[in-house]
Amino acid sequence: MLRYRLDLQLFSGEKSEKATPKKKQDSRKKGQIAKSQDVSGALILLSVFLSLSAFGGYIKTRLVFLYSDVFYHRLSMDVTTENVMTMFRSYGVQILLVLAPIFLVVVVVAAIASYAQVGFIMSGESLKMKFSKLNPIEGFKNIFSMRSVVEFLKSILKLTVIGYLVFSTVWGARGYISSLSQVTVEAAFNFTAELTMSLGIKIAVALFVLGVIDYIYQKYDHAKKMRMSKQDVKDEYKKMEGDPLIKGKIRERQRRMALQRMMQDVPKADVIITNPTHFAVALKYDGSQMDAPQVVAKGQDYVALRIREIAKEHGVITMENKPLARALFQRSEIGDVIPADLFQAVAEVLAYVYRMKGKSKS
Repeated sequence: MLRYRLDLQLFSGEKSEKATPKKKQDSRKKGQIAKSQDVSGALILLSVFLSLSAFGGYIKTRLVFLYSDVFYHRLSMDVTTENVMTMFRSYGVQILLVLAPIFLVVVVVAAIASYAQVGFIMSGESLKMKFSKLNPIEGFKNIFSMRSVVEFLKSILKLTVIGYLVFSTVWGARGYISSLSQVTVEAAFNFTAELTMSLGIKIAVALFVLGVIDYIYQKYDHAKKMRMSKQDVKDEYKKMEGDPLIKGKIRERQRRMALQRMMQDVPKADVIITNPTHFAVALKYDGSQMDAPQVVAKGQDYVALRIREIAKEHGVITMENKPLARALFQRSEIGDVIPADLFQAVAEVLAYVYRMKGKSKS
């Protein structure tokens, strides 16, 4: 039953698997990432109001200087092109100095908010012209998609929260608002500034909480869209690692070539030590070039049989020694010298082989 279910998932292309690291990386390169604009917007709004609170004295000083310059000095000047341009340049610099602290804080906070969500990323993929975006059918589907419904509900929720905060804040201060006609202008301005600051910070904090919830949802939605079917995972693995069938054929061909090279070295051996049927190890020793006997070929079952056949065809002596053959096969690789503790046993075998070769020559 389980196997049938897995086969059905594979056949139907059901996206039941998590995205692979490669797909996540490719998606990131294209700029397809999980990010909530509400988090950045809420933090920017909060930073603006906190900056106004922190730099209020500086901004007040600059504004007073700006207005005093206008009303006490500029009104009496001659209206000429040069004077007007000079005045605009001067006021432009003054306005920039007033806005500079807030602008700097907003840029830093926006960068931190973006980096905290997605890290450092640069992608021009979203700037490319895609004619598929001009498809009216796709646009109609996007309007009535589940994502559009979620975005609509988010907007309704944000408006509800903001409306409640505005109503509760203003309703709580209704007593003082009704008495504004009896206070000085400065007191009215101070009250309005405090009420605006309080309301702005409350709204920013509420939007930040909603933004965090939205970010969690965006992560979930992005992971869901990135899901892959079992066939997608297999295709990606083939693309990255190569087709397993082709790789298997390559490994099989490499094994055959290695076996062929090994068989070509069997006629050069001095002796073949056998099990007698399960193992065969071909040894070669040249006292002028080698410090110890070397394994030039070895094999088990069919390969062992083939080594014995080639040795017989070329007149290489074959000796049966079950413990030695098994030990050499298990502890030595092709091209290695024999283990030191087997020197004595192999030396006795080679001595016997050399005596046999001496008798045959005589």
